[in-house]
Amino acid sequence: MEQPLVVPELAAGGGFALRAWRLSDVPLVREAADDDYIPLTTTVPSPWSESAAHAFVERQWGRAASGAGYPFVIVDPDGRPVGTVGLWLRELALGRATLGYWVVGAARGRGAAGIAVRAVAAWALKDLRIPRLELYVEPWNTASVRTAERAGFRREGLLRGWQEVGSERRDMYMYALLDGDPLPRAQA
Repeated sequence: MEQPLVVPELAAGGGFALRAWRLSDVPLVREAADDDYIPLTTTVPSPWSESAAHAFVERQWGRAASGAGYPFVIVDPDGRPVGTVGLWLRELALGRATLGYWVVGAARGRGAAGIAVRAVAAWALKDLRIPRLELYVEPWNTASVRTAERAGFRREGLLRGWQEVGSERRDMYMYALLDGDPLPRAQA
């Protein structure tokens, strides 16, 4: 087992904050489970059940406890959980980590994902000293493309048939942010 991680609380900017998962976030899991896309690319349970949602939250705790990564909940300025961003450390020994994120439909278009990704990326590069961060986006997902680019990630290429989404292999754009790359300024 890897070293247990402590998910810190981070001020993300624009009144958004990042924190560890809590059982009180089960309604967020339910909202995400009702989304047409989120359960296809994540471990969000679909169909939703109370026990499956609890298991999802406990898996997030397990990821930190096992050293696999930092799963954060994105909290809006009103204190409402609206999504997640994760920093996954599977390839840390190779000098890189991966970010993933989602925001529920009711909270989209407010910049939550971009603010959260930018905050976690800055923290990972500066405080954790990870040399390279990567994330993957389906080419059709223009909102996620904008999120990655606004957070300072640069598109490096197209990975054909990279990931299974639902029951089919899908292409993904690969984005990266290096420790020497300029970070965009946080939004107020």
